[in-house]
Amino acid sequence: MDSFFLQQLFNGITLGAVYGLIAIGYTMVYGIIGMINFAHGEVYMISAYLCAIALALLSFFGLHSFPLLILGTLVFTIAVTGVYGWVIERIAYKPLRNSTRLAPLISAIGMSLILQNYAQTSQGPRQQGIPTMIEGAVRFHIGESFVQMTYTKIFILIASLVGMLVLTYIIGHTKLGRMCRATQQDRKMAAILGINTDRVISLVFMIGAAMAGLAGVLVIMNYGTFDFYAGFIIGIKAFTAAVLGGIGSLPGAMLGGLILGIAEAQFSGMVNSDYKDVFSFGLLVVILIFRPQGLLGRPVVAKV
Repeated sequence: MDSFFLQQLFNGITLGAVYGLIAIGYTMVYGIIGMINFAHGEVYMISAYLCAIALALLSFFGLHSFPLLILGTLVFTIAVTGVYGWVIERIAYKPLRNSTRLAPLISAIGMSLILQNYAQTSQGPRQQGIPTMIEGAVRFHIGESFVQMTYTKIFILIASLVGMLVLTYIIGHTKLGRMCRATQQDRKMAAILGINTDRVISLVFMIGAAMAGLAGVLVIMNYGTFDFYAGFIIGIKAFTAAVLGGIGSLPGAMLGGLILGIAEAQFSGMVNSDYKDVFSFGLLVVILIFRPQGLLGRPVVAKV
């Protein structure tokens, strides 16, 4: 098998794992309230700044051990982005929960613009970055072909897998997960049975934001640079991944992220990297036309 194809395949899996983490936020929010959180990409962008701030603070206080440094950065970034998710739900969604479906959508777009301008005003419009945290790479030979994997990308894959497994366990095997599934299936009945649905919805926003925070740290570790506009493009691509896999389906978000990442990487390598965003958005249009419910989603049946 061609080395270039294998290399792009690995790059696509790494990119797709990040898309999947961000897509989880879209699909969880849609699954529980039936609406898209268009401020989710900006939560990812905020997490990039939080990652840089955490690294600077920990280094300033003399913490230079990589395991402790990355652990402290992940805990700080995930915790604070979770708070951002809670604030977004309380400000942009909860007051409009019984309003028309269009009102929360407009509110979420407004929140997205607020977060963009907040980051631009507080941190400046220029591109910022962090130093490389993990040096080196390892080369695997497959027959006559080979794939080179940087330690950073290997760490991204492992961290993404752990994050997805932890979330899958929470949703499938814990009391919180049962409350989330009950609220998703029938919010009114869940409330009658004693579930605080408002709290569950807030927690879902926080969990989705935390996954975006994890993705933000991983992406910044890989690319090293970011700016206040970083959340828009990757947010739309993660939304594409969520739609591809089936909006509202947790496994679908993961599958959609991997498929989109691999397809985009192969397109960039074999066709032209300048048009990879056009390819991703074109894929979204095709999905919405021919299979709007996605690969693992179910067609919406109107209740009468």
